[in-house]
Amino acid sequence: MQILIFKTNLTDVNQINAVESSLNVHPDIYKWNVDLHDCDKILRVVANDIPGKEVENLLTEAGYFCEELK
Repeated sequence: MQILIFKTNLTDVNQINAVESSLNVHPDIYKWNVDLHDCDKILRVVANDIPGKEVENLLTEAGYFCEELK
């Protein structure tokens, strides 16, 4: 298990709902959440051996910015 942390440009619940289905159906993602109160709109993903780039691509394909924080 790993926890990945991303900076995003998600700003409200409607935008989170727009990416929810992509994140929920991914077989290697167990849990995720977005902290809208954080200045970087942090997305935390609990996953099983998934490259950060894959999560970035899921959000990018939905039209949002996503960058893994190291």
